[in-house]
Amino acid sequence: MSNAFMALIWWVIPLIGLLGALTYVLWITQFKSKFESETSRSVGQFQRFQDSFREAEIKLIGDEAEENDQTPPLER
Repeated sequence: MSNAFMALIWWVIPLIGLLGALTYVLWITQFKSKFESETSRSVGQFQRFQDSFREAEIKLIGDEAEENDQTPPLER
């Protein structure tokens, strides 16, 4: 490889790294909170969705237990 190409590589690689670091810092400081809140909201909605199934299952199990408890006592 030529010396000019090697010198170009030594300038391009750090420049790409610097641009990547600046982009990352910009993302963290400006945009991350906007997307994070949407994600948190979606996770919260999904957890409430799952909880509704758990509550329905508990209620169903409780209703079945009450039906079984209504048997008349044994006569002596």
